[in-house]
Amino acid sequence: MTSTTLAEQYFAMWNEADADRRAELIAGSWTEDATFVDPSFETNGHDELNKLVGAAQQMFPGLSFVRIGDIDEHHTYLRWTWHLKAEGQDPVAGGTDIVLLAEDGRIQRLIGFHDFAPAH
Repeated sequence: MTSTTLAEQYFAMWNEADADRRAELIAGSWTEDATFVDPSFETNGHDELNKLVGAAQQMFPGLSFVRIGDIDEHHTYLRWTWHLKAEGQDPVAGGTDIVLLAEDGRIQRLIGFHDFAPAH
């Protein structure tokens, strides 16, 4: 899987409202024991990640995550920048994610940093 394809699946996961479809995206792009950590949340494994995404969608209805700019690649790491926004509007949040890839190219660990975010 290319870094672009992986990033596309990652952002599709955040924007997918259907939990079953989200689970498929997670299984295809995250290892079973993957971790997600950002200033607000920490998850381990597929089920926790799926629940987190569903909760985030409830917190920010009508908003979508979009990748901004290029993907940086460095050995087994990726880095991308994102915004959370409504179509045609200024972003309400943004940040940078650092991704550690497993040998099979799926996400093993993701550490997110918020550049700006609303209080929640």
